[in-house]
Amino acid sequence: QVQLVESGGGLVQPGGSLRLSCVASGSIDNILIMQWYRQVPGKQRELVAGMTSGGSIEYAEFVKGRFTISRDNPKNTVTLQMNSLRPEDTAVYYCNAHIPWLEVSDYWGQGTQVTVSS
Repeated sequence: QVQLVESGGGLVQPGGSLRLSCVASGSIDNILIMQWYRQVPGKQRELVAGMTSGGSIEYAEFVKGRFTISRDNPKNTVTLQMNSLRPEDTAVYYCNAHIPWLEVSDYWGQGTQVTVSS
């Protein structure tokens, strides 16, 4: 079983910054991909950024140049540094761990609320 716990959400003014962190625990030796998704009510969950254990990174177009994802593989942690935040970044942000060699390959955190408002 794998558990993910996010932290770092909150309320910030437009143009501000927040740092989200996610720690994975359980019987895991390696996590292939760690990702951040976000969701607003009434819309599908969307990918924000992802990073493989080898260091390959993918960003959604709407965060390129503003958000930075990083990982600490031995500690099974992933961080999302969010700068130049906009009101449209308001959402619940979820951490995802993709471990395809396990019977259950995808794990999710409980989500953390990010609100960008003046």
